[in-house]
Amino acid sequence: MAARLPSWAWVTGLTAGATAAVVALAVQADHGPRPVAAVAKPSPSASASAHGSAAPHSPAPPALPDASGEGRRIVYSLGEKRVWLVDATGKATRTFTVWPGTVSPQPGRYSITLRGEPGKGSDGVEIEHVMYFTKVQGVNIAFSNALDGSSPPPADGKKLGGIRTHKADGAALWSFGDQGTRVSVVK
Repeated sequence: MAARLPSWAWVTGLTAGATAAVVALAVQADHGPRPVAAVAKPSPSASASAHGSAAPHSPAPPALPDASGEGRRIVYSLGEKRVWLVDATGKATRTFTVWPGTVSPQPGRYSITLRGEPGKGSDGVEIEHVMYFTKVQGVNIAFSNALDGSSPPPADGKKLGGIRTHKADGAALWSFGDQGTRVSVVK
């Protein structure tokens, strides 16, 4: 006949087994995937970040250049290859990088003179959200984005005045800039 274990031995054994199970689960949880809480993100037009694709730990976008004018305007920096959309209070509501053409405008003050329909750019790429603001050496200078969201191909020695944006940035620029909207070009 088998000997009976005292009740305290059963309790001790069950407690040890439960503790081992909890430790094993804790180790698995520490090395496994971690749940992430859903976080509401502001819309790109409400955000002062470069775009919604920016990483949470990315550095803050460059500040609005000094001497870029006052009031509601589009600011285009030749050196930084960047655009800022500035509200009536002088606050940048959105900023993003661009791909400039081979012909650049001189620093100065301009305004949107024409908003064009989707079509083919002088580089042969299908574009939309075309916003003309000056002409240099017979070349129209305009903001636009490729319909397929691609970056422009190499220029191959052509004189191109298109300042290309990412697709979402082109849509935001189009919504922001009506005919007559001021454009400030800085170095």
